[in-house]
Amino acid sequence: MELNKIRALAELMNEQNLEELQLQEHGAEVFLKRPFGKAAAATVSYQETPMQEPQQVKEYTSEQATSEQADDPAAATVIAPMVGVFYTSPSPDEPPFVTEGQTVNVGDVLCIIEAMKLMNEIVAEQSGTITQCFAQNGQLVEYGQKLFQMR
Repeated sequence: MELNKIRALAELMNEQNLEELQLQEHGAEVFLKRPFGKAAAATVSYQETPMQEPQQVKEYTSEQATSEQADDPAAATVIAPMVGVFYTSPSPDEPPFVTEGQTVNVGDVLCIIEAMKLMNEIVAEQSGTITQCFAQNGQLVEYGQKLFQMR
């Protein structure tokens, strides 16, 4: 991180009367802390953190989901509308919203996807029977990934 940027952050701390400021950017971490009292100088801690290897993420598109179900024309696929953690039930001690072989109606909750600490209910857009569940409880799902197949 450039020294000018660190100085700008220190000035921002003074302007906003902040006691601490931490920033992580492009593998670098800056932690600024001002001692009590305005006259005291701020201390700066700078650390380069090693960049982690990017994980291989498989992207899914609606076209891929459609082409994967082409062998069963009567099947409909429910795909993930967002990235997040897939949950089959509202809490660990409750039964799953749906199971394979279960008939669902429009508006029935199929699962929850947690994204940015928000629980998003995924509901059935059509009636049918769940023939297959592709995601597992607690698994990270990607946008466009197949979650359920229905007939």
